[in-house]
Amino acid sequence: MPHPLPDVPLPMTVAPNHRHWLMKIEPDECSIDDLAARAGQTVPWTGVRNYQARNFMRDGMRIGDGVLYYHSSCPQPGIAGLAEVASAPYPDATQFDPASPWFDPKARPDQPRWVNVDIRLRGKTCLLGLAEMRSRPELATMEVLRPGSRLSITPVTEIEWAAVMQLLNRP
Repeated sequence: MPHPLPDVPLPMTVAPNHRHWLMKIEPDECSIDDLAARAGQTVPWTGVRNYQARNFMRDGMRIGDGVLYYHSSCPQPGIAGLAEVASAPYPDATQFDPASPWFDPKARPDQPRWVNVDIRLRGKTCLLGLAEMRSRPELATMEVLRPGSRLSITPVTEIEWAAVMQLLNRP
């Protein structure tokens, strides 16, 4: 069953040479509603401590890339909204903060090990859960649907993006 979107116009395509990403976050850290309530509806994507996910942010993401905002590690995981990459990568300040759970004693301000990008809300959607995503053959290769997948940031192909947009009842 398609999900209706709010009356907010959402860009469902991104400019040429831009990519699409799925970014997982636990809703108790920053839910889609928390993102909507933030100033500028933007949040720094801090705390990534996996080298592959870091490399996606550092080497692959560009301003304007589309993002599937995915709630994970919760009773109802799934895509909760659409966002976009809103900044170039820059050093994640939490790596230098001894009070942060993301502190990295090997990181130095002159040689940061971890980066983040800012993510800006494009719109909240009805939750698109795993069962509905699994029902689409076009999404069968999507990393988030693979058993044991734990990577917090993954690329999304054009075909996968289009299938998700169709499930969200968008052209």
